[in-house]
Amino acid sequence: MAGGAFEDTEAAKRAHLYEHKITGYFIFSCIVAASGGALFGYDLGVSGGVTSMDDFLKRFFPKVYRRKQEHLKETDYCKYDNQILTLFTSSLYFAGLISTFAASHVTRKKGRRASILVGSISFFLGAVLNASAMNIAMLIIGRILLGVGIGFGNQAVPLYLSEMSPAKIRGAVNQLFQLSTCLGILVANFINYETDKLHTWGWRLSLGLAVVPATIMFLGGLALPETPNSLVEQGKFDEARKILEKVRGTSNVDAEFADLVDASKAAQAIKHPFRNLLERKNRPQLIIGALGIPAFQQLTGMNSILFYAPVIFQSLGFGSNASLYSSLITSGALVLASLISMAFVDKWGRRKFFLEAGSEMICYMVALAITLALEFGEGKTLPKGTSYFLVIIIFLFVLAYGRSWGPLGWLVPSELFPLETRSAGQSMVVCVNLFFTALIAQCFLVSLCHLRYGIFLVFAGLIFIMSCFIYFLLPETKQVPIEEISYLWAKHPIWKHVVRGST
Repeated sequence: MAGGAFEDTEAAKRAHLYEHKITGYFIFSCIVAASGGALFGYDLGVSGGVTSMDDFLKRFFPKVYRRKQEHLKETDYCKYDNQILTLFTSSLYFAGLISTFAASHVTRKKGRRASILVGSISFFLGAVLNASAMNIAMLIIGRILLGVGIGFGNQAVPLYLSEMSPAKIRGAVNQLFQLSTCLGILVANFINYETDKLHTWGWRLSLGLAVVPATIMFLGGLALPETPNSLVEQGKFDEARKILEKVRGTSNVDAEFADLVDASKAAQAIKHPFRNLLERKNRPQLIIGALGIPAFQQLTGMNSILFYAPVIFQSLGFGSNASLYSSLITSGALVLASLISMAFVDKWGRRKFFLEAGSEMICYMVALAITLALEFGEGKTLPKGTSYFLVIIIFLFVLAYGRSWGPLGWLVPSELFPLETRSAGQSMVVCVNLFFTALIAQCFLVSLCHLRYGIFLVFAGLIFIMSCFIYFLLPETKQVPIEEISYLWAKHPIWKHVVRGST
């Protein structure tokens, strides 16, 4: 059965019978669903910019503002070391972490579309509360509502895109989520750059404009069809077949629909999907998809740069406007990298992108650490040449991350889980991802203060470890039908010993 046992059955031979055309209905569905990434991206971009705005700091974090003005009196690495300030950022991710378990239930019982709608509503309410905040408590509560929105959206959108996509282009389609995230970051940085000029209230506009992607996601979600996989899982077989035929642009979907039904039968037998994730046959998906990749995606150090790019560049002596402008450069690199990855991931495969970009990222982190060790310290003014070199290094690092761990960190886990554990598995992915996102957000500035340039050597070491993890444990999944991914483990030189004899 597809997604069930590992022996070679008839289902494993159906993939070549799948047919599809690229229809307008399919394109519309994927673009609207992918807009959910803009919620995540807009917040990533806007929160770092707002926390470097003087008017925001004066109102809510006056101690940080005063310390910022006295930068000659302390090591420049420590200028923004304030746990309440970082709690403003990380509270969203702790909330998303918790809410993803509720999202799993909604996604499995009510469908992927329902979770997308719930996420957009919660994000909208959080944006309104943040924009009208009069004290830190209102800020934190608003961030929690935003976190619930991201928890639901990130749980449902990657699944939706993977399930709607034909196997041959699943990589590119799934990466619409990452592209939307990157565009959200880019737009947020443009907005921060302009609102920083609107003194006393510009930060409110930056935070409040988050209602725009939330509204787009909600209105689009109302028009979205449910995925055939989810409809089959809910027992709506006739509706599922109609949607599958409409999405694929052909009535000849017997083979693919048979795989969905087989996978559904396996799913119906599972009463406790989270417990099922721990079974031996699901050990590869648990270790690689639910734990390894989502944790490692954050431990590259990339989100630290995105969160605090304005803060980093300001600490490097670029000034407030220049720091936001530098953040536009990094978010532009993310968009470019996403387009590169979308164009080639289904041709070159997932492993090549992981490993090639990983080797680059190690070199860039080491170069960054060495440069800061030699040139950056108490009250020093960075030479112009060194400052430009750092911006180029960060740009290249973002370009490498944006075509590898960024998009593939969401794509690969969404491919690995069989239908019976897919919703639970994706919840684990989001939970682990947001836990490490929050951890990095809360610890990065204090680590930067105490470890200084050494923090980037730590990230370089972690990237080496995760590259080895990919090299030894991840099989290539390009163009493999999503309901037949499970057969790869029986052929893998390491995992075949783990799953052998499982049922």
